[in-house]
Amino acid sequence: MSFDLTNFLPYLLNQAAEAASLDFQREYKARYGMLRTEWRVLFHLGRYGDMSARDIVERAMIHKTKVSRAVAALEARRFLTREGVEEDRRREVLSLTAQGREAFGVLTGLAETHDAGLLKGVSAEDAAVVRRVLRQIAGL
Repeated sequence: MSFDLTNFLPYLLNQAAEAASLDFQREYKARYGMLRTEWRVLFHLGRYGDMSARDIVERAMIHKTKVSRAVAALEARRFLTREGVEEDRRREVLSLTAQGREAFGVLTGLAETHDAGLLKGVSAEDAAVVRRVLRQIAGL
């Protein structure tokens, strides 16, 4: 039996993720000039509140260098601020600014609309199965 890449689950998941996120990626890039990692950092701060870059690295499973670049870009656009922690001078707490919270609100609405569009024509039962299986695979 020969190996078929098109049936290899990691390949299928990657292809599905790219296809599913492409239109939404165009939205946040066109509106705010954001890259994918920047959107994910913004999302985590908007969803979970103030946290460190290390917290985002662990929660979002993004390499620390990419998070660092995203934080710098979001700070330059005035979407977030950094504040040092007295107990640990190497650690900073990241917080969304009013502008960052506004962008988060706009993009969250767009994300919900995009998500619904992806599942258009899919039964509620099938959508629930897809979400459940993907959470299992991701360990969420």
